[in-house]
Amino acid sequence: MIDFLGKGWKFPIRVNGRGGLSYVSGEDSVAEAIWIILSTPKNSRIMEPEFGCGIHDTVFDSNTPNTRAMVAHSVERALMRWEPRIDVLSVQTRSNPETPNLLLIEVDYQIRANNALRNLVYPFYITEGKG
Repeated sequence: MIDFLGKGWKFPIRVNGRGGLSYVSGEDSVAEAIWIILSTPKNSRIMEPEFGCGIHDTVFDSNTPNTRAMVAHSVERALMRWEPRIDVLSVQTRSNPETPNLLLIEVDYQIRANNALRNLVYPFYITEGKG
């Protein structure tokens, strides 16, 4: 039904019940692509070192408004560069006092092909190396 958004392997790659690969298509393929972009640190792919998101550079930073702003900016830049099927409407980060090293990255986006509004919340842990 929504073939114009593409179809690809489901991540993580897995075998389905019939012994074939699992696939994802439509708006779900866009959401998975966003998740992959945010999960991939820059310089982790040999053939495409710029692919990914710079949020991983802040993994040992303190949970401050400045860090949250840098994370939001990095997410917006990465999505604008690597996911041409969407328009990023907003990126916001928030933390939870009960889990101070967890940032929730909220991405609101619009799929260009059908103007569908979607959002995704990506959990990102900072200050993991601090005890």
